[in-house]
Amino acid sequence: MKLKTNIPLQSQQHNQIDYNSKIMLLGSCFSENIGSKFKYYKFQNTVNPFGILFHPLAIENLIARAINKDFYSEGELIQHNEVWSCFDTHSRLDTISKGDLLKSLNDQIELTHQHLNASSHIIITLGTAWVYRHIATDKLVANCHKVPQKQFLKELLSVEQIAESLEAIVSLVKSINPKVNFIFTVSPVRHLKDGFVENNRSKAHLLSAIHHIVEPRKQLYYFPSYEIVMDELRDYRFYSTDMIHPNDLAIDYIWEKFNTVWLTEEAIKVSEKVGSIQAKKAHRPFNPNSEAHQKFLAKLELEIEDLQAKFPDILF
Repeated sequence: MKLKTNIPLQSQQHNQIDYNSKIMLLGSCFSENIGSKFKYYKFQNTVNPFGILFHPLAIENLIARAINKDFYSEGELIQHNEVWSCFDTHSRLDTISKGDLLKSLNDQIELTHQHLNASSHIIITLGTAWVYRHIATDKLVANCHKVPQKQFLKELLSVEQIAESLEAIVSLVKSINPKVNFIFTVSPVRHLKDGFVENNRSKAHLLSAIHHIVEPRKQLYYFPSYEIVMDELRDYRFYSTDMIHPNDLAIDYIWEKFNTVWLTEEAIKVSEKVGSIQAKKAHRPFNPNSEAHQKFLAKLELEIEDLQAKFPDILF
């Protein structure tokens, strides 16, 4: 008896990820979930240097600024409730010091420029097509930073606007890094504060726009994380208690699916060794001074040294 539908996935024949790959993940909080997996298994990766970005125009804006080294000035910062913020970035960067925020933003522009130049794979996860326009400046923002809602207009990006933004992102990055691979995906996190119908309209626009530009011959790929959750994991047991975000079990499942498509066979084997070492490092002995535990630590250190001799970028 078949109790679920499986999305057919085929392993990539070219441009797969291994332990020499340099991966950059941008976009919604789902990027952070997958980025944490890359981090745990010790891949070379960078995740959301400007914090979580939900819509494509926010990602495009910061990529453009990073590539052009268009550094921020004090006039682009805002203060609300004694906290300094920037409408272009996530609240994760907020500080109580204007100078600290300005330095942080411009340090991230410099670092992002370097990562965009060096990345072999850029994974972009789009969360929503709904955006907010700051009325006073007529500018679309990445984050409203709890500024009163009356200062913004809510808009739904069209499929054409999203596709144009994604094409601009690809063009910008390939102007400095022509060999980079893009992997696009849509976040399975439902934005139900927008409304159930509105969330589905938003996801439909994102999916349609991505498939306007996906072309494997141009190293532009799509990974169906959204469809895996919606069609394979059609059950609330795969959601966290808010019934909106996928839980750890769902993230593990998507990670396994991603591995079968995007990781080389060798990378999968190495990640299994890394996972084994990570589990051993997390072990808490009853008696840390016992002879048995000291032998355990010595053997573990040899395992780490052997792995690092082959892959010097793996650091524990």
